[in-house]
Amino acid sequence: MKVILLNPIEKLGNKGDVVNVKRGYARNYLIPRKLAIYATPKNLKNWNSIQTKAAEEEEKMIDAMKKLDEQLRNMTLHFERKTDEQNNLYGSVSEMDICNELAKHGINIKCAMVKMDRHIKSLGESLVKIHLYKDIFSELKVVVDKEGSGQKNIEPKIDNSAPETSDEAESEITTD
Repeated sequence: MKVILLNPIEKLGNKGDVVNVKRGYARNYLIPRKLAIYATPKNLKNWNSIQTKAAEEEEKMIDAMKKLDEQLRNMTLHFERKTDEQNNLYGSVSEMDICNELAKHGINIKCAMVKMDRHIKSLGESLVKIHLYKDIFSELKVVVDKEGSGQKNIEPKIDNSAPETSDEAESEITTD
């Protein structure tokens, strides 16, 4: 059965393509989810307009992905993980960790877009590939440090607790 794709579908085709699929796949999956329409003579007349819209949308998508690529290449993600005495990580940095950290920075991507051979299980810097769109790949710098090695988290706690205890001690002395 011939259908016209309304959205790009991996391993099937791009938006605007006329493809042959099995009748059940079209009827039960593609058509109800509005991923495709039947290739009727009426719809085939509108096929040129569908293809021009698809080309325009693809150009916009490529421009947006190139901007995101530039943004990711200039970014560095920092992770802190627990280690043992030999500096071996107890855990690792996975695709999910990278997606969550990027979401905190306002970049929402699917975890399947992060391409790692294996999880990061060592301290130091690593480059992670991200497949943004068709032929657009980006690299992201990831740094893994020991947990507790950052001093900025420890200093404010010490500074805040010291004055409170000294004020309480002075007030107890003056009331006696």
